[in-house]
Formats: sequence, structure tokens, C-alpha cells
Amino acid sequence: MARKTDIPPSYYGEPRKFDPTFRGPIQDRGCTDVVCCVLFVVVILGYIALGTVAWIHGDPRKVVYPTDSHGQFCGQQGTPNEKKAILFYFNILQCASPAVLINLQCPTTQLCVSKCPDRFATYLDMQYNYRYNKSYWDYYKQFCKPGFDNPRKSIAQVLRDEDCPSMIVPSRPFLQRCFPDFITRNGTLTVANKTNFKDGLGNLRSVIDLGITSLLDAKEVGMKIFEDYANSWYWILIGLVITMLVSLVFILLLRFTAGVLLWLVIFGVIAVVGYGIWHCYWEFSTLKGKRHLDSDVTISDIGFQTDFRVYLQLSQTWLVFMISLSVMEAVILIILFFLRRRVRIAIALLKEGSRAIGYIMSTLFYPILTFVLLAICIAYWAVTAVFLASSGDPVYKVMSTQDKCMYSNITCNPEAFSQTNVTKVCPGSQCTFAFYGGESLYHRYILVLQLCNLLVFLWLVNFTIALGQCTLAGAFASYYWALQKPQDIPPCPVLSSFSRAVRFHTGSLAFGSLILAIVQTFRVVLEYLDHRLKGVTFASISAHNTFARFLICCLKCCFWCLEHFIKFMNRNAYIMIAIYGKNFCTSAKDAFYLLMRNVVRVAVLDKVTDFLLFLGKVLISGSVGVLAFFVFTRKIPVIQEEVPSLNYYWLPLLTVIFGSYLIAHGFFNVYAMCVDTLFLCFLVDLEVNNGSAARPFYMSSSLRHILNKKNQKRRKDKSLR
Repeated sequence: MARKTDIPPSYYGEPRKFDPTFRGPIQDRGCTDVVCCVLFVVVILGYIALGTVAWIHGDPRKVVYPTDSHGQFCGQQGTPNEKKAILFYFNILQCASPAVLINLQCPTTQLCVSKCPDRFATYLDMQYNYRYNKSYWDYYKQFCKPGFDNPRKSIAQVLRDEDCPSMIVPSRPFLQRCFPDFITRNGTLTVANKTNFKDGLGNLRSVIDLGITSLLDAKEVGMKIFEDYANSWYWILIGLVITMLVSLVFILLLRFTAGVLLWLVIFGVIAVVGYGIWHCYWEFSTLKGKRHLDSDVTISDIGFQTDFRVYLQLSQTWLVFMISLSVMEAVILIILFFLRRRVRIAIALLKEGSRAIGYIMSTLFYPILTFVLLAICIAYWAVTAVFLASSGDPVYKVMSTQDKCMYSNITCNPEAFSQTNVTKVCPGSQCTFAFYGGESLYHRYILVLQLCNLLVFLWLVNFTIALGQCTLAGAFASYYWALQKPQDIPPCPVLSSFSRAVRFHTGSLAFGSLILAIVQTFRVVLEYLDHRLKGVTFASISAHNTFARFLICCLKCCFWCLEHFIKFMNRNAYIMIAIYGKNFCTSAKDAFYLLMRNVVRVAVLDKVTDFLLFLGKVLISGSVGVLAFFVFTRKIPVIQEEVPSLNYYWLPLLTVIFGSYLIAHGFFNVYAMCVDTLFLCFLVDLEVNNGSAARPFYMSSSLRHILNKKNQKRRKDKSLR
């Protein structure tokens, strides 16, 4: 049987691997997955064409401007509503209905006006005062339908024909819509200094009935938040810069602290579990020593109890806890004993990763390029989605305040709506504008085009991430395969790796990204279907819907697992592509079998890396967060006068913490990619090299020391003397 060190180079598909002059990823390589590369370019061109078509048919003004009940824009230039930029609701009481949150539409007539009402008035009051003063009608009619000029028309007919609102209340514009002008005075909610008002039928109502109380102080709170950010942005920026520096220092110091941190945590866990065993024994002995009648009662005797403290009075409970913790302690010690060498290898690789980043500092700045490309993809997708959604003619649907209205969300015609029986079956229903659509071939396939937009967007996002992973993998691989570090590291490793990935392996990266994008698209569709099923009212839920939701839940779980497995395989496949220049399928296969032959090492390194990186993220974001807390609460005397007084100090504080975590996550993603790349190179190095002069180990001296491996010293060729 051939020894592992005698396996021919062709078995691994890398004929030049054993070249003594080998100093990194192969430079002489060819294009891979050309068909997928061509398909990717064609899809990008098609995506540009889709955006162009959406731009031609779409109208962003439909998103920017509010739309009245007839689908007309408020404030649009060159229209009768040019000077009417604010949307007015005929019956603001209907906007407090849950249908507003569900359908994002208020089930009442909506009209474009030039200004919001500034007084309480009802149609009945206007008719009464009109007999003495014509100005009452002049003011009131600006909130009626254009062209209506009959103040003597009865209130019943006016409400039936939706000519005028039954009442108006003092309002102010918010998001270009008229909302009641709520003001809190001495803890009492008022509108124009009044706590009550008369509705259109002459009934006395409380201003609380106007609803939308969540928007009560939204504008005021928004202004305070904006003011806080305007005053504290400088300090927030300082906190994020500190996070960048601390993250960099943390990564560079891992070469010295990785082992200490890990072993401290391991022994800390052992000590905590040991203390738990002692405490459980002490409680058990105490209860046994007192010989209480209750302490001899077993858990099965008392059955299920909602008060957990009842079980803590039983000696058997503490005995179970003690046995469980003892088993856990024994398992931890056994695993640690048998995996101690693999843990040491993982620590050595973590230290080596820190050393590699120290030599190739430019890798820490590559995520900036990834961020810019992702921002471009997201912006293009969002703009295309908005243009597609705003394509077509206005579509009207029945909006009802009743949850069980059978006509709710049914397409309707606003011109003939008053002649239908919908208002009789569902009193208070309105035929209001819902969205834009049409009957042409383009409009009938808007949903398909949106799905295509989503699929290509996910493809581009995953390709951008894949390009970054492949670029970093190539740079770090050039570090590993440098026999003399850092002398043999090639110049500009990041730029060289990026150019190789784009020039030769665009097709392979696109192939892996497409597979992942398809799975993610299925997940989005399943989430949408699940959301639609959750929207079904409880009264209409049947056994069929329950089974459908169960099936969708199972599919969501399966696709979640599949997505994470594909991400794991793609990541390792891109590393192999960066090193050896093979196509995607071959690289994925080689990476999979290589990892399976070292599955225990993979598991140990994966968990150790995840733990240390998570510990680093929490440590950095938490430390910066604590510092920001003392800064924003003005508890540091040295800078107390310079820090501005804030309305809500916790908003800048949360911004600093969240931003710090994202920055640390970006830095540690580079570090994780470094460790994964070095690990795959390490596994290949072990399998194909034997430490001889012709085939030396490329791993660091610390790794060779752990594995008891040595490199033979090269003898000088006498003929060259």
C-alpha cells in the first residue's frame, strides 16, 4: 500500500505543487467555467435591460408624492394638483382601524389639498352658519371634491356621494399627510386646546378617538433624535475609529493571546462546572441532614408544578443536578484529553493567522471594496424594484374597517362603486387606490420580473462576497506557501489575487454564487407564503391551511440548512480555486474530501475560531459601548464640558455599539478567512509533503513542533561551487 507521502502529485491535480521554486498560488492558469462566465455576463446585460425597461414604464413620482383616492399625485408639476401637495383624509376616524396597518391604506376618501384644516368644523355647522355668513362655505369647500359647490345639499346625500367630509379637525402636515394636531398639555391630550369635539353626526367625541396616537409626538421625537445625532456625530465617529484601532490591535495580538484566552475559558468552564457540582452536593447534604419530611418526597410524587422553587426543596432535585453536572464535567475532561493536540493545532493556526495579517495589512482594507460593490448592488436593486412597482395604471381595491368583510381587497371601480351592494354588505367600505398595475404583457408579468430582479440581485451580492473570499484566500495562500516568511511573500498579494480571480475565475465564482442565490430565492418565496398564511384570520383557518403552514415551516428549515451547507462548501471551494486554479465543481469536491478526511480537526478549529471571534466582537463592542456610556452621560470629568447634552443619550450609545460590532465583524471576517485558508493549506501540506529537501513542509515551525515534524536541511550542490 502506498504511503500518504508517496501519493503522486497528479492525484491532487496540482502537477507543479512539488516544484522547489513554488512560492504561492499558481500563476500559470486558465479560465474556468467559461459557460457560466458567459451566462453571468449575459444576465448582467439583461439586468441592465430590465432596469431600463422599468425606468421607461415606471414613475418614481408615484412613490415620492402621496396619491389620492383617484390615483392622482399630490403636488405633481403640470397637473391640477400642482399646488395641492398634502393628502387630506375625509374621515380621520377610519384611519385608526387595524386595516390601515394591514393594507397600508386608510379606508376613507382621500383628497389633495393645499393646506390642512386649522379649526374644528362639521358639515352641519357649516350649513347652519352659511345662512348668515358665506365665508364658512368658502373655507369648508376647499376640503371637498373639486367642482362641488352646493352647500345646501343634505348631509346624507353628501356622505353618500362622498362630496365633502362630515367634519374637519385642526391638523398639521406629517409625511405630506394631514394628521390631527395633537398636543399634550399638563399630561392631557388635546387638539387645538380641546379635549372633545363634535363628529359629523353631532355626537360629542374625545380627541383620543381620532386615533393614530402613535404619531402623537412622532415629529417632535424625530426632531429631538435628529438634534441628538447632529450634536453627537463627532463623538460617534470617534467611537467607531477607536473600534477600528482596537479591532486591529486585537487581531495582531492574537498571536500572543489566542492560547491564553482559550485555555483560560476552558479551565474557567471546568471550574464553574466543578463549583456547580460542589454546590449541588452541599444542598443535597443539607436537605438530607435536616431530614425534613418534604425533602424525602420524590419529583414523581409532586408531579408538575408551575413554581420551580418547589423542586428546589427536594433533595432528589439536587441529586439530579449533581449527577448531570458530573457527567458534563467528565465529558469535557475526556474530550479535552483526547483532543488536546488538535486544540493546540487550532491555537497555532489562530496565531499564524494573526501573523499573516500582520505581514499583509492590505487585506484589512479590502472589505471597503466589498462594501462599495454591495452598496451599488443594493441601490440598483432597490431603484429597479421601485420602478417596477410603480409601473402601470392605478388599481383600486375595497378597503373596509370590518375584519370579516367578504369584499375586502377585491378590485373595484371607483366610478361605479356607489351603485354596488358592497357598501350595504360592508358599511363604511371605500373604493380606494391600492397600487399600480395593468393588463398589458409587461404588466401581467410584473411579479415575474420582480422575482428575476430579486434572483439577479442575490446572485450579484453572493458573487461580490465570493470575489472577496477568493481574493483574500489567494493573498493568504501566498503567505502560507512562502517557505521563508516574509522574504518569499510575493509583492502586492491582494492585487495579484484579485486580478487572478477576475481574469480567470469569474465563471467559477458566478457558478457557486448562482447555486446559493437560487436557494436564497426559494427561502424568500417561502417566507412570503408563510407571511400570507399568517395573514389569514383565525376564523378562516382550516386543517388545510394548518398543514400548509406546517409544510412550509419544514421546507424553511430544510432550505436554511441547505443554504448554510452551500455557504460552507462555497467558501472552501473558493479557497481551492484561489490556490490551484481549478473549476468550481472540482475545487468543491477536493475541498469536501479533504475536510472529510480531517473532520475532527475541522470541527475543533471551527468551534475554537467561532468562539474566539465571538468573544472578540463582544469584548470590543462592549468595551467601546461602556466607554461611550460614560462619555454620553457626561461622567468623565476631563471631557464633561465638551460633550453635548442629549435628549436621548441611548440612541447615540446604541449607534456606537451597533457600529462597533459591525466594524469588528468586518475585521474578524478577514481574520476568519485567513484562518480557513491557512487550515486548508495546512491539511494539503500534511498530505503531500514529507519534510524532505525536495518536498519540505511549508507550515510554521510551531505547527511542525506540535506534530513532531521536521524539514531536512538542503545540501548545497557541489557542482555549483
